[in-house]
Amino acid sequence: MQNMITKKDIIAEAERLKFADIGFTDAQPFDSQREYLQAHQEEYGWAEAIGLSLIAGTDPKNILPQAKSIIVLLESYFEESYPLQLERHFGRCYLDDDRVTKDGLALRIKAFRKFLQANGIDSKVPFNLPHRLSAARAGLGTFGKNCLFYARRVARTSSFVFPVALVIDHEFVADEAEVSIGCPDWCRNACVAACPTHALQGGGKIDPRRRISFLTYYGDGLTPLELREPMGMNIYGCDRCQNVCPRNTPWMVQEKPQNPRVLAKSANFDLSCLLHMDKPYFEKKIWPHMFYMSTDDIWRWKMNVARAMGNKP
Repeated sequence: MQNMITKKDIIAEAERLKFADIGFTDAQPFDSQREYLQAHQEEYGWAEAIGLSLIAGTDPKNILPQAKSIIVLLESYFEESYPLQLERHFGRCYLDDDRVTKDGLALRIKAFRKFLQANGIDSKVPFNLPHRLSAARAGLGTFGKNCLFYARRVARTSSFVFPVALVIDHEFVADEAEVSIGCPDWCRNACVAACPTHALQGGGKIDPRRRISFLTYYGDGLTPLELREPMGMNIYGCDRCQNVCPRNTPWMVQEKPQNPRVLAKSANFDLSCLLHMDKPYFEKKIWPHMFYMSTDDIWRWKMNVARAMGNKP
């Protein structure tokens, strides 16, 4: 009979595949998250309407009926620098996103799941599980007042990380949870004050419908007139609350090598090219990297670009 791998073996494999950190938690339902979502359908009902099924995702057994544990891999996505002309207009987490091309992080996740499978462990990587809450429950870090997740041991404890949660059918001892906001009192809500569309409401609360990220790719129709100037130079995503956060300063000022993948495609995201792009250009050069808007939404891309160009000093 095959010996079941240990927690130590799994941690070693995550390190071999160059994940920044790893944690373990149980597969108990996220009751507080379910209750919050149910009580705030005005703010989150849009997610259910487009099929994200956030409420169903609060119970791991809806994802894997035999769920017993959750493994959380932490990816540090700002290990390399990006061209400044791209950082001005696009959220950093989108600049090297391979969820369509599947030629980077996706290969490492696949290799990790293959390792688990070879050792008798079935896994699912759900899109609707509360990933950040899973990471906190797995002891990997704390939350910020901007509702982002901050690492505890890696990336200089910054928020330039995102969790990858795997629901598995084997039970491992859970790591010590730390579900809390870890911001220093002296920052005086820098992120809340800096949010130009007032999406951040303080106390770790947010109205997702006012987030610039939401407005750039999910907003309904033309951008409201009163939000066009506050949205500034952002075309796809926003890093304002991360840029002003004192918890992020040590990581942001650290010198980093350039990301060659992003550098190679940077010319494709020139604003004049985006403003005049046709369907073939979009499908070949843009959509595989930033895919929240379909071909039918090229007009939205051009609207965002025109607004950014209009707001340029």
